[in-house]
Amino acid sequence: MDAGRLIKMLSGHQPIRFLLAGAVNTLFGLAAYVGGIFAGLPPWLAILVSTVAGVAFNFVSFGGYAFRDLSLRRLPRFLCSYAATYLFNLAAFHALSGWLGSAIWCQVILTPVVALFSYWSMSNFVFVREPQR
Repeated sequence: MDAGRLIKMLSGHQPIRFLLAGAVNTLFGLAAYVGGIFAGLPPWLAILVSTVAGVAFNFVSFGGYAFRDLSLRRLPRFLCSYAATYLFNLAAFHALSGWLGSAIWCQVILTPVVALFSYWSMSNFVFVREPQR
């Protein structure tokens, strides 16, 4: 099977599309976080800045690509999901940061866990398909 057909086949599955969009979103978010840390921000503020900076871009990538629904009526739930994800990330960061000396490595290690939480939240709270009538 050639790469083009494999990509087309995999992109037909919502979890795969979420992972692809999430990879791009994660790179952006981590870059914003690392930039904040290098700028001297405390970790809680760097996490907040990277979360806020990515919300609009992520709504388009997750809503439009991963879940194929850009309806603005989903935006309030999307924002609530992001707030919950931020709080989850912050709590996990504080729990793990006592064991690690590096704020950057702590966030890198937490990224997959936070991504799973985010997917669960988005797929069960934000982009829920309404029943057909």
